[in-house]
Amino acid sequence: MIEKRSFDSLGHADHGWLNARHHFSFADYYDPARMGWGKIRVWNDDEIAPNSGFPAHPHRDMEIITYVRSGAITHKDSMGNEGRTAAGDVQVMSAGTGVRHAEYNLEAETTTIFQIWIEPKRLGGAPSWGAKPFPRGDRAGQFVTLASGFADDIADDIADGGALPIRADARVMGATLKAGETLDYAVGEGRHAYLVPATGGVSVNGERLAARDGAAIGGGQTVTITADADSELVLVDAE
Repeated sequence: MIEKRSFDSLGHADHGWLNARHHFSFADYYDPARMGWGKIRVWNDDEIAPNSGFPAHPHRDMEIITYVRSGAITHKDSMGNEGRTAAGDVQVMSAGTGVRHAEYNLEAETTTIFQIWIEPKRLGGAPSWGAKPFPRGDRAGQFVTLASGFADDIADDIADGGALPIRADARVMGATLKAGETLDYAVGEGRHAYLVPATGGVSVNGERLAARDGAAIGGGQTVTITADADSELVLVDAE
């Protein structure tokens, strides 16, 4: 099963400084058919105006992954962490028992991000934050794991591209494909995959996705992804 969710069908909120699209029900956008996909609870496509952002606010019991598509996001939290994550790179926050954080675009250009929330495999635990660069060139023609709840994915030395840790039975992956290239991906039984082309456009088993469209992919199948144009892909595989 592959369910396409076109960009035009997503929830939309324009706050001036923030122009957001919601793949799943979020804030004032509610669609009972789009409450989540397995343990994937939120996938927001955010455009954040220069010198603006999200002031300090709380989270708990959620794994929050930010994939920066262009520009940069600057993070500050109640644990004392501060950091700037630039285009192509990733930051993760395990909210655990509770944390407050702020996310600002301090750049002179609009910053665009995907923010993805995944339900943790257990509640509680001390909150944590981390960020890491992932060169786009390392993802050419293949999925590279960017964040993971599986020890084997994060055990590699950082120089070899070990994933950022999250506390969920999930992987967040990225790939780049040249026009005409193909990539197969097997979704295990009982798993839930969600794929979004950040740029370009692809066909998934013949179902065409433009940039920023989503595809909910059911478990127990292998899909063939064909690039209709040079494309940058983000995929989450979760329970």
